Amino acid sequence: MRFLRVVVIIGVVLGALFVGVDRWASGYAENQLAERIQARQGLAGSSEVEIHGFPFLTQLASRELDRVDLKLRGVEIAAEGRKTRLSELDASFRSVTLDGDYSGGTAQRAEGSALITYADLTAASQSGATLAYGGAPGKVKVTASVDLLGKTLTHSVVATITLQDAPGGKGGKIVRVRADEVPGGSVPLVEKTIRKKTDFDRDLGSGMPAGLQLSSLTSDEAGVHLTLGGSNVVVAGS
Repeated sequence: MRFLRVVVIIGVVLGALFVGVDRWASGYAENQLAERIQARQGLAGSSEVEIHGFPFLTQLASRELDRVDLKLRGVEIAAEGRKTRLSELDASFRSVTLDGDYSGGTAQRAEGSALITYADLTAASQSGATLAYGGAPGKVKVTASVDLLGKTLTHSVVATITLQDAPGGKGGKIVRVRADEVPGGSVPLVEKTIRKKTDFDRDLGSGMPAGLQLSSLTSDEAGVHLTLGGSNVVVAGS
């Protein structure tokens, strides 16, 4: 009986050591992967990675990770020489096959979401207009000051925000804001002057982290919510 107790105690100790080593290795890998993702994309802000599944060391040995979650906060993405800030970006990568040097991997599929606040969308417009919630999904309120006939007038319009294919057949997606109607729209010069302030396009798709593609968007009081997805998505890498 004493021998059996010793065996049990040794087994418990070894098990605890294994769990401890496994969790340490998982935490180290998460930190390294987060740094690589941030460096690979040239991202500002903060990044956090969580590797799911236990034991991690078994997954590492097989070069197959069941699921890797990525959280980015306050990051800036660049497309066409312009930066747009994302308040939040959360993505989940499934069935990740690791590279030979373990510097990254490729996920069979990925899905996620991102949030652009109205303050950041205002900055993205680069027109001096202020954007806010438009009272319904897919709508934004755009307030802008325009100079007409020597006078500066402030107008607010309700605009539709949509996700469109990038022009020129180059692939990718653009976020498009277009006023539903403008004051004095019956006069072409007035409408053109106001729309210069209220209407704009912004390419986001080519700057998305980790090769995620935009698939849809909507708006609410918090901001503009983007839906992301993809297959055979590269996760970090050297």
